[in-house]
Amino acid sequence: MQMRVMNQGQRRWLGGGTLVLALVSAGQVRAEGNAFKDALSQTKPIVDARLRTEDVDQDPIANDANATTLRLRLGFETGKIWNTTLLVEGEGVVPLENDYRPDPMVAEKVTYPVVADPENYEFNRLQLTNTSIPGTTLTLGRQRILLDDQRFVGNVGWRQNEQTFDAFRVVNKSVKNLVLDATYLDQVNRVFGRDSPQGVYEGPSVLLNASYQTKVGKLTGFGYLLQFDNVPGVPAAVRDSSDTYGLRFTGDHAVGKVKLAYLASWATQSEAGDNPLSFDLDYEAAELMASWKQFGFGAGIEVLEGNGVKGFTTPLATLHKFQGWADKFLTTPPNGIEDRYVTATTNLKAVGGLDTLGVVLSYHDYGAQHISADYGSEWNASLTAKVKKVSCMLKYADYTQGVLASARDTQKLWMQVEFVW
Repeated sequence: MQMRVMNQGQRRWLGGGTLVLALVSAGQVRAEGNAFKDALSQTKPIVDARLRTEDVDQDPIANDANATTLRLRLGFETGKIWNTTLLVEGEGVVPLENDYRPDPMVAEKVTYPVVADPENYEFNRLQLTNTSIPGTTLTLGRQRILLDDQRFVGNVGWRQNEQTFDAFRVVNKSVKNLVLDATYLDQVNRVFGRDSPQGVYEGPSVLLNASYQTKVGKLTGFGYLLQFDNVPGVPAAVRDSSDTYGLRFTGDHAVGKVKLAYLASWATQSEAGDNPLSFDLDYEAAELMASWKQFGFGAGIEVLEGNGVKGFTTPLATLHKFQGWADKFLTTPPNGIEDRYVTATTNLKAVGGLDTLGVVLSYHDYGAQHISADYGSEWNASLTAKVKKVSCMLKYADYTQGVLASARDTQKLWMQVEFVW
């Protein structure tokens, strides 16, 4: 088993960016004999191990999927030298029980449902971070990027092999309550791994995000300009090239002993780059959550438009967080989707020797946006517990199909234990 490394072009890219960071730091370099020693002494290890079993019963596929996988991340982050740190992290995903189809683009184990946790070994993160400019953080290399609630950009942390970006990112917080975040990226390392036909998306893309904290909530404006190269056999790659601009507002307010949290978001999207499709689609979301002591209840609606050929796309999102845990709508249907949902939660502390105990129960009702059609419904439930550095999870999703032929009755059950140090 061989760990994947960066190719020659990426090494040149990283090397050139390293020079940029070095020049930024150059004015602060002094003859400090103990600088390297101090940086090494402040180095922190990275240890993250996760064992998970995922069982899937999906109509009309002949066999149930039984996927037991072990994910291990090992690495380190140095202390600062000349305001610069180095982070190196390797990742391995080992299937212990592999009765599942790891990649829908590969004709392997086609009589089993897809569980997108393939065997994979790679450098998960390899980045330099510099803070020489006041109020500014520069990050160069293979890195994790999470923006807002990850609806448009995230690391897909639910999957064993997370999504990372080969990118140069600038975050500025020099003005009070204002955060400016800009990223240039040329490669997305997707959850399917480098051996997959759809494991890597390449192409020049820009992520722009600016937020301002007011007394009543946070207002965010964003522009995500994605241009992906054509990937043979993977038409979704170039068809995900798009320009998306939007606004988002979140906040909370106390009404007596009840805390209300609210969200409203809107975005518009059109084709970009070499995308052969033409579209102008909108996204809308609204949510209201109420919490009292350890209990919470809320409701929301999320709408992704479609035009009958193409649905509003969020290819860099942590999609498992949205539209149900059964993952039936990772790609927005051509006729769009409306997701109406309710959620109930409770979070308890110091219960039966546990540090925390959490319960989530939710229900989703799905329908088409462009036409009148029922896409089905879904129940989700989870139980999580944590003791020091160990967390455990039991999670279930039950989707009942509507008229959408590609989304069939599906039940999924997960059991997971994770250690993070």
